[in-house]
Amino acid sequence: MIPVILSGGSGERLWPLSRKLFPKQFLNLYKTNESLLQSTISRLPEYSKNPIIVCNQEHRFIVAEQLREINCKTQGIILEPCKKNTAPAIALACFHAIELKTDEPLFILPSDHVINDLENFYNSIETAIKLANENKVVCFGVKPSRPDTQYGYIQIDIENISKPGAIKSFTEKPDFNKAEKYFYSEEYFWNSGMFMFKPSVYLNELKKFSLDIYESSRNAYKDSEIDFDFIRIDKHCFESCPEDSIDYAVMEKTNNGVAVPLDADWNDVGSWNSLWHEKPKDDNGNCISGKVKLDDVNDSLIHGTNKFILASGVDNLIVVDSPDALYISNKNKPHNLKKLVSEIKEIDMTLVEDNVKVYRPWGFFTSLLKENKFQVKILCLKPGEKISLQKHQHRSEHWVVVKGKAKITKGSKTFFLIENESTYIGQGVVHRLENNSDNELVIIEIQTGDYLGEDDIIRFDDIYQRG
Repeated sequence: MIPVILSGGSGERLWPLSRKLFPKQFLNLYKTNESLLQSTISRLPEYSKNPIIVCNQEHRFIVAEQLREINCKTQGIILEPCKKNTAPAIALACFHAIELKTDEPLFILPSDHVINDLENFYNSIETAIKLANENKVVCFGVKPSRPDTQYGYIQIDIENISKPGAIKSFTEKPDFNKAEKYFYSEEYFWNSGMFMFKPSVYLNELKKFSLDIYESSRNAYKDSEIDFDFIRIDKHCFESCPEDSIDYAVMEKTNNGVAVPLDADWNDVGSWNSLWHEKPKDDNGNCISGKVKLDDVNDSLIHGTNKFILASGVDNLIVVDSPDALYISNKNKPHNLKKLVSEIKEIDMTLVEDNVKVYRPWGFFTSLLKENKFQVKILCLKPGEKISLQKHQHRSEHWVVVKGKAKITKGSKTFFLIENESTYIGQGVVHRLENNSDNELVIIEIQTGDYLGEDDIIRFDDIYQRG
């Protein structure tokens, strides 16, 4: 069995922590020492092979770094140049598996789920492997614990709810009345978003029912470029691919679909409300993270990041603090955070796309202060890393070393700076920052100029092959 981990989601319903450039699968939301992506990999059974990862091209270095942190090797990180939903993403993984000369079952996994009962999880996997080897297209169904409009539902033809059953229908996120009806029925599962099948079986079904997706994905993979572990999918071909989910493109149409029950304390952590349901609570039903003090507060989720949070005399609240935004909501009232986030884009796109802490292949930077014509950042370079050889058309930079030893290229000169030493990089001057030591390098960077956007970079040499 080869795991295929889909890591292309944006997680807008977990704003303000989840952002376009650092979405929820990379956050330590459930465990303090692991991201959701890392937990997805860590709980795989020992007999599974190294995973294939499918992710957004913009996230490639975050994925690579998180895999490195848990010492996980892969059979390839497939980079989607644009989002086309799950059916094309899975097709790319299938074409890659065939390129690896294997038709073993692929275990398709979203990267942002929580599963606590590993014994039952493994039992369901073993059942699915047997069915996949019989050329079935397997999905994993979770028995609903409550009426919930945030999940898709699978209707199955069953004799026993604890055994696999043929799929009768899919319903994508019904209204509450339908969700309540499905909850009390014995015929419906939540759609977990996990699947298993042979690559050849999926591609045959996709070719039969969604030929345009099959051909576009095949051509995009065929024209891909290999860059170490990265498989760079051809942008032109993939942009022409229709956008569709595996549910609509294949599962609703195939006659080979089977649902395997998954009773493993599963949650997809799709919203702050679902995270409250999942995480441990105090005696008053509160989930608390960060520097928080509560007085007469009940059934709430309070997540602090930087600021100290004091709450008193309130119930059923969601409060999520981030360095640049604060989200407050009544936990028990329906709300459409995804819609609200789309409206925020019209006010300030950076609140939706960027984190204050931005990861790069060489490390990360954190924005401390940004005003008209100046910005202050902290740059942290990992040992042995360096930024690209570059220049800026609109800004100048002052660098102050606060930790470590920096190698500086400025114009035709190369020199070293140690702690408490600084240098000035004028507008238009070609420069580079390097960390040749075995320790972290920390720089305070002060930018000044009439434009301070991250796209004001002209690169001349970059070991990470960025444009």
